[in-house]
Amino acid sequence: MEKYCEKYLQLLGVRKERPGLEALKRIIRAHASTVPFENISKLFYKKRSGLTSLIDFELYLDGIEKYHFGGTCYANNFYLNRLLTWLGYEVKLCGADMKNPDVHIVNIVKIENREFLVDTGYGAPFSEPFPLDLSTDYEIIIGNERYVLKPRDDNNRHQMGLFRDGMLKHGYCINPTPRQIGEFLQVIANSFREEATFMNALLITRFEGDLFLSIRNLTVTEFTRSAANHQTLGSREQLARVIERRVGISEGIVLESLEGLQLAGDAWS
Repeated sequence: MEKYCEKYLQLLGVRKERPGLEALKRIIRAHASTVPFENISKLFYKKRSGLTSLIDFELYLDGIEKYHFGGTCYANNFYLNRLLTWLGYEVKLCGADMKNPDVHIVNIVKIENREFLVDTGYGAPFSEPFPLDLSTDYEIIIGNERYVLKPRDDNNRHQMGLFRDGMLKHGYCINPTPRQIGEFLQVIANSFREEATFMNALLITRFEGDLFLSIRNLTVTEFTRSAANHQTLGSREQLARVIERRVGISEGIVLESLEGLQLAGDAWS
């Protein structure tokens, strides 16, 4: 574990330091710009090696280093959980409900008796920990999208909602009970099934400084705080070139991974 966590810090470009809110912010900011949310790796490893389960820690880090991969929620949030635990943070892995129960995972970090949501696996512009001791909505507005974290409800649960052009598009509800990754193995296996969302749609997101890049199938969007600029690409080849230039994943790997995909799914449905 130690050698993997030390390599993880090296890849993020941050040093090991005493746990604290400012140190946590540095880790999350580095993660948001270094480790993309993406499902190219999911498709790639399934095609190359038949992977249909959680990627192991060594291969996850190898993918970041060699191919500029990241992952979806299961890899990004679970291995960040391992890193934060190793660094001495009080952190719990939690499930979150979308259309189905516990199909998303997040981290809740406790610092000086305050809890913070850390989610590097939602494909969203979350570059900081979010306080959970809320009395009013916590909002992030970027371009035409608004992410809203609600205060705890009567069941001690928080709702996260994605609003696009004022309409609720997607979201999740956090289940605050600590969980083990083994409890999600069937959900992870299901995410590799032919009909699963990320077997039929492409989603890549990452920060480039203050700019948030989102690639959804053939649409590339650059978000600033006040605007969203969309570009629709004309071919998979053009898409692969853009991904290589903007994210670092090579054209060849992109085209191999997307072969046979209809790119007709919607990751936010």
